[in-house]
Amino acid sequence: MADWQAVFAPILACEFGKFCLDSRKIGAEDGFVLLKSVSGDENAAIARAQNFAKSVNDKAAFIITDVPADELDVAIPVVSHPQIRKVLGSLIAAQLQLVKPAPLPKVVAVTGTNGKTTVSQLVAQLAERSGVSAAIMGTAGNGKLGALEQSANTTGDVLMVHEFLHRMACEGVELVALEASSHGLHQDRLQGVPVEVAIYTNLSHDHLDYHADMDDYRLAKARLFDKAYFPTLAHGVLNADAKYPLLTNDALPSDYKIVHYSQQKPAEYHATAITPSLDGVQIALDTPFGAMTLGSPLLGLFNVDNLLAAVAAFLVLYPQKASELPDLVAQLQGARGRMQRVPSSEGLFLVDYAHTPDALEQVLTSLQRHCTGKLIAVFGCGGDRDKTKRPIMTRAGLDHADHVILTADNPRSEEPAAILSDMQQGLTCEDHYRISIEPDRKTAIAEAVRMAGKDDIVVIAGKGHETYQEIKGVRHDFDDVAVLGDVLAVAKKA
Repeated sequence: MADWQAVFAPILACEFGKFCLDSRKIGAEDGFVLLKSVSGDENAAIARAQNFAKSVNDKAAFIITDVPADELDVAIPVVSHPQIRKVLGSLIAAQLQLVKPAPLPKVVAVTGTNGKTTVSQLVAQLAERSGVSAAIMGTAGNGKLGALEQSANTTGDVLMVHEFLHRMACEGVELVALEASSHGLHQDRLQGVPVEVAIYTNLSHDHLDYHADMDDYRLAKARLFDKAYFPTLAHGVLNADAKYPLLTNDALPSDYKIVHYSQQKPAEYHATAITPSLDGVQIALDTPFGAMTLGSPLLGLFNVDNLLAAVAAFLVLYPQKASELPDLVAQLQGARGRMQRVPSSEGLFLVDYAHTPDALEQVLTSLQRHCTGKLIAVFGCGGDRDKTKRPIMTRAGLDHADHVILTADNPRSEEPAAILSDMQQGLTCEDHYRISIEPDRKTAIAEAVRMAGKDDIVVIAGKGHETYQEIKGVRHDFDDVAVLGDVLAVAKKA
């Protein structure tokens, strides 16, 4: 019996309500999961843990924790394990199966700076349209396709993840495609998830407020491909064109199958010819199942990468469905807020989630080849996040758009003016002639609509699917798609 199973055997043997990570939501006879803070002073972390323990002393059935049991002055039982984060998911999954046994779905997990949401949705759509019941978990929501519930994080906490997987299992879902963020992987939120296929899209500048440097960021994502963390891994899908390879050649696993996809070089899934248009893209694709031609309705060359990743994952799981692929791809829909067109009587207006320099560059370069007029980009940078990328975002906009309108994204606790000032660092006088500054996002969108002519393309970037704007701790209703639609109607361009 594994160490954690011996330690927690009494927990699994007793009847209790459910596990709970939030002391404010603990119910009678629930088991409280008390995790010590991993940041800040150790003594302060213990003190906070003691307060949380006392707050559930008269409600919880027991406490499981990584805090030494003798540090908690409570009357209820305490079971302590110093590496609880490394086993918590397995414990939660075991308890859920004891309550209601259900065969878990196949799990496809996607990691990378950009593309996670689109790739996970495309995998799920390919499965669903081929007769495999599918669900997704990520930035755009959790649940079956067409019935998503809003999510707070790209990768939820470990309890939420396992409860979701078990609920989907009980509802007969056969495949779940989920997003694996670097935070989620680093914090073991996916521990115990039976990942069968791991996908890596790309790595670019982001989250360096959390990770020490780009290599630390890479190593967090590389956990998804390590069988020490995910022993159920059977297939890996890697982007052969990624500027930052996730795994070095001497670190490629030998105990499960790796396939690559590429637009630039021979690979198991190689796009040998690509014909883009404003209606989508036609792809000549070499695969292990032979050559095929795919007609995708998704805009942008970066969406070719996303499609190749999804196709590779789908076919390693369901090789018998290879002949169905052209028909399946033709039915795909892009993720909400990803290169999403907003109807207009003239010009082309799009909303996209691009919120990193690399993503913004990819969106703009994809649109450049279709633009016979001006290309106008509206975007900002989030507050309380990596400040080093702010001027790089502006440079990406200036390098690939004719005009840039800098505005607020989610300023959170910061002042929008301070963020916009950071975004203008290092600009020349010539740069400023091509930039407008408008802190109010709706006004900025209206300015872009006013500027746009019949041959112009406008992209509103950064927030995509989000339906709020967070200012000083308050989430105000704000949906770029809806706002842009309203502004176009007022301007008589809808």
